[in-house]
Amino acid sequence: MFNGDAIAQLRTIFTNVCTDFEAQLIKMGGEDDHVHLLVEYPPKVAVSSLVNSLKGASSRLLRKEQPDIQKHYWKGVLWSPSYFASSCGGAPISIVRQYIEQQQKPH
Repeated sequence: MFNGDAIAQLRTIFTNVCTDFEAQLIKMGGEDDHVHLLVEYPPKVAVSSLVNSLKGASSRLLRKEQPDIQKHYWKGVLWSPSYFASSCGGAPISIVRQYIEQQQKPH
């Protein structure tokens, strides 16, 4: 469902949301049906709050900017209620960045 334009719009939206949280979107990779984000955020930010804002804002704005994408929504929503978050404090940032860059590109 995500094409190159949608991924570019999501990148902009995610960058703006991260800025609101005093966080930084370091890297983003996307495939047809999901995205990977590498985000640096301050310890005062709850991961769940950041993720909820990323999902909420992106869903609302993407629906507004690309109304045709709604036909791909499952039960009327863009994102599932779940997410995976992991700390990469022990992994070199170059390895995490490489993993995200190697994700399949949308068609």
